[in-house]
Amino acid sequence: MRDSFVSAIMTAKKWMMKSPNLERRTMNQMHKQGLEGVSRRTFMAVVAGAAAANSVSAQQTAAAGAITLPELPYAQDALAPVISAQTIGFHYGKHHQGYVTTLNKLLPGTPFVGKTLEEVVRGTAGKAEYAVLFNNAAQIWNHTFYWHSLAPAGQGGQLSAGLSAAIDKSFGSLEKCKEALADAALKQFGSGWAWLVAEKGQLKVVKTPNAETPLTQDGVKPLLTVDVWEHAYYLDWQNRRADYAKAVLEKLVNWKFASENFAKA
Repeated sequence: MRDSFVSAIMTAKKWMMKSPNLERRTMNQMHKQGLEGVSRRTFMAVVAGAAAANSVSAQQTAAAGAITLPELPYAQDALAPVISAQTIGFHYGKHHQGYVTTLNKLLPGTPFVGKTLEEVVRGTAGKAEYAVLFNNAAQIWNHTFYWHSLAPAGQGGQLSAGLSAAIDKSFGSLEKCKEALADAALKQFGSGWAWLVAEKGQLKVVKTPNAETPLTQDGVKPLLTVDVWEHAYYLDWQNRRADYAKAVLEKLVNWKFASENFAKA
């Protein structure tokens, strides 16, 4: 009887992993293996135990590969009055966190379990079957990059000599670079992002809709970004997107972060 019980355990565990109609198909398989002597009560106990073990294993696997919400690089009120603590609270605490929560629900059962966030973004980009995964993963990455693109007023550091020279070469001056970014932020129709990027030794300003990101483009290095989704500014600026973008670019840009990214381009 002990051998039959052990065999029942092994059979149940094996077939539980494969079958949505667990009880009927597992019983059929046990019958094929000559385990008719195992009582229904014993079988149900085996199935319940195997189900619990399988559930714990799945939870542990998901937890091990979970994407986490990065900490903000400053206090929630540190960007005020340009971006208020209330906006940061909703933007970071609700929207950014929401993307993280949703992505972690979507990842189990996909080829992207255990991958880094950047690997998920790149691996799902342009693939219709993974569109929902991409949207949430890319929004996590974009928002994290956005938070680091900003710094409290007076704490954004200085342009490196290399980035300063590249800006002068590509735009004529830092002010012209800011104007190009502000123009992209204003002209992005609907939700999206304005980016300063490096490509093949040149700097340029690009805009992307929704969750799209330069991270997925070969040879393109994002240096900084401005979020123009309405939740980024509406509580503070209402429909005045142009004023929001101008204030961010004049007062909150983290040029040290942009310079570090440029050095890696």
